[in-house]
Amino acid sequence: MTDVATAEADTGPGEAGGKPREQRPFWKELPLLIGIALVLALLIKTFLVQAFSIPSDSMQNTLQRGDRVLVDKLTPWFGAKPERGEVVVFRDPDGWLKDEPTAKPNPVQKVLGFIGLMPSAEEKDLIKRVVAVGGDTVECTGTGPLKVNGKELDEPYVFQGNTPCSVDVRGGQFKVTVPEGKLWVMGDHRQNSEDSRYHQRDKNHGFVPVGNVVGRAFVVGWPLDRWNTLPVPDTFGRLGDGRS
Repeated sequence: MTDVATAEADTGPGEAGGKPREQRPFWKELPLLIGIALVLALLIKTFLVQAFSIPSDSMQNTLQRGDRVLVDKLTPWFGAKPERGEVVVFRDPDGWLKDEPTAKPNPVQKVLGFIGLMPSAEEKDLIKRVVAVGGDTVECTGTGPLKVNGKELDEPYVFQGNTPCSVDVRGGQFKVTVPEGKLWVMGDHRQNSEDSRYHQRDKNHGFVPVGNVVGRAFVVGWPLDRWNTLPVPDTFGRLGDGRS
């Protein structure tokens, strides 16, 4: 009886023949953990959130050159469409960035950009504010204010010293109706933004196809002293749903 009890005590549960299972060294587990982390990061970048770097001054003072913003890519997957007042990142509709040089990242930057741990330096995307959506009529007369469906917008986010509308021959004065499935976008730094106004001769007539939208920028994540959310300004809420 004593011998049997001793044998049972020496044999742990789930151990065949009383031999303890060896634990793999951490250095052997590390490649698997890194692989899992990279896959998760890639999935997050593809379907949920991606970081983008602000390349110009066109969205001052809301966004500064060099700011890193986080973009919500989840919403479009559920069928939601960009709304007035949102700051959106979108793919170049038709050569808007043709004269802009493409950055040449080093191999490490390429890898980190690919998996979404840092902004991709090779992607030619733009960031602007949606001021009108499909069915809206948007217009600029003189120096403004900007009107959507005949209602004047109060735009405190416009860069200090700028006027909401620009008086120039390139497209600063306009009155257009946005087709369904398209957007009219403008930068907050109105006199320093190559936006829908100045691309009315392209194949989309300055409108941005909704399908080109990567996602909505919802927070400035870096640098830390500029951390801030990017809510829809109240002026767009007062427009209601009525469209001309």
